[in-house]
Amino acid sequence: MRIFAVSGSLQSASSNTRFVHAARDLAPGGVDVDVFESVGALPHFNPDLVAPGSVTDFRERIAAADGVLIASPEYAHEMPGSLKNALDWVVGSGELYNKPVAIVVVSPRPNGGVYAREAIERTLGAQGSTVVSSTTLGVVKHEAGDDGAFVDQVRDAVAGVFAAFSSSAAA
Repeated sequence: MRIFAVSGSLQSASSNTRFVHAARDLAPGGVDVDVFESVGALPHFNPDLVAPGSVTDFRERIAAADGVLIASPEYAHEMPGSLKNALDWVVGSGELYNKPVAIVVVSPRPNGGVYAREAIERTLGAQGSTVVSSTTLGVVKHEAGDDGAFVDQVRDAVAGVFAAFSSSAAA
């Protein structure tokens, strides 16, 4: 199974980026996690433009995946603009159509991120994706470099994401 993982955060010490890296590192045997590192490098969406190479790469990696993992913070009760921009680039090309997607919002507040999750779910629904899991994960903020403590906090959530993908593949 191949999972394409993207963080909606541009922050260098983002807990959401750390989550997709933890998913890659904790992936069970037979699961390959392809982490997309450059959501912020995608140009502003413009349907009049021919997709540049960075967008083509993004689309091809989604198309090649069996599922997509999105980990995103919430900004002002929304998903970050960089993530919305990335998702807009695949509206017309259709790579997310019928694609299983798991959403995780990592937040220092246990109930943080509800609005971002709803926004991501709405956008994915408009694209015909199948949301197999959507959750907010409250974590104690740890500094970058304290990855052991962070991984310990997210281990069960990562396992839940892979279980959701496995269940959707078996269905």
